[in-house]
Amino acid sequence: MLMSVRRMAPLSMIFLLMIHGVSSGDWDVSYSPSHICALKDSTVIVRCNYIYPAGYEIKKAFWTKGPVGVQEPPDLSEDPEYRQRLQYLGDKQQNCTVRLSHVTLKDSHMYYFRFITNITGGRFTGYPGVTLAVTDLQVETPERVTEGDSVNLTCKSSCALTDRATFIWYRNSQPLTERRDRNNELLLQSVRREDSGRYSCAVDGHTHISPAVQLNVMYAPQYTFVGVSPCCVIVEGDSVTLNCISDSNPPAEISWIKGGTIVGSGRIYNISKISSGDSGEYKCKSINEHGEKYSDAVTLNVMSIGCLEILYISIGVVCGAAVIITMVLIWVSKRMKKRNDTLKSQLSQSRNHYSKREASGDELSEPVYENA
Repeated sequence: MLMSVRRMAPLSMIFLLMIHGVSSGDWDVSYSPSHICALKDSTVIVRCNYIYPAGYEIKKAFWTKGPVGVQEPPDLSEDPEYRQRLQYLGDKQQNCTVRLSHVTLKDSHMYYFRFITNITGGRFTGYPGVTLAVTDLQVETPERVTEGDSVNLTCKSSCALTDRATFIWYRNSQPLTERRDRNNELLLQSVRREDSGRYSCAVDGHTHISPAVQLNVMYAPQYTFVGVSPCCVIVEGDSVTLNCISDSNPPAEISWIKGGTIVGSGRIYNISKISSGDSGEYKCKSINEHGEKYSDAVTLNVMSIGCLEILYISIGVVCGAAVIITMVLIWVSKRMKKRNDTLKSQLSQSRNHYSKREASGDELSEPVYENA
């Protein structure tokens, strides 16, 4: 009976160590670090050491996750969710280091190292264990941004990353290579409309990228001008369309002005069966909450059918006169060329005749010598 009591004493002590996390110089597990904040899809290494009394032999060493109960906790290396991702790097002596790869948000738990010896009841769990928190990244932007403002974008995580991180920023999936910083904020000083886009962030050396968030820069109307269709001769009875083109964010409200009077609204102003009374200067005004801008005025000259006929006759007369003048100039040019050719021919003949006469005169003037 006394021997049974002696055997039960160590079991009671081990049970206390297991449940209440009590450690002594003979039984202990130490973790480094004891709290880990890891980025989603990254790899986590927990360095671990353990000790146990002399004379014990380690039969099994494994990692498990809480809560710790009276029943034998599961070995994570046999769990389908961890089997391919968890690698025990320790041994059966003192090292209990473990590596967990491709961590997910569901991996956020408290993990424990547990070992079983060859002595009945000689088993121990290192409690409290290692707290693993897995986080993703989210970009936080202001709700309203106006051109010229200074804007801070923050790459947020649900916990402070254990490893020192260098943040990378992207706009429309293209890296902003000049924006690498250990600070998780992106500062845009005097923001411009060109800075609008979808922003995301990542940590250097990791594959996880945050979901993209739209940065919408508001600005007053710019580049306002009017397009006219048809663009050339406008005749009474035609249908004329004026189109106001303006760049603004948010989209501007458009109104049409003839002279000093508002005659319509909307981006397109249509005049069906236009008359001479519609002639005049038109311009559009674009306005939003950040400002307004007027286009340059365009002039509509509406011609009547009679005027159009006169115009066509005038154009015909001008074109006919131009044709006649061109033909006359061509005829005169040909006549002058022919005359020049005739004069050149006559001049050439005269020179040849003169040359022959000089040659004949030379023959007559030669002295005649007789033999004495």
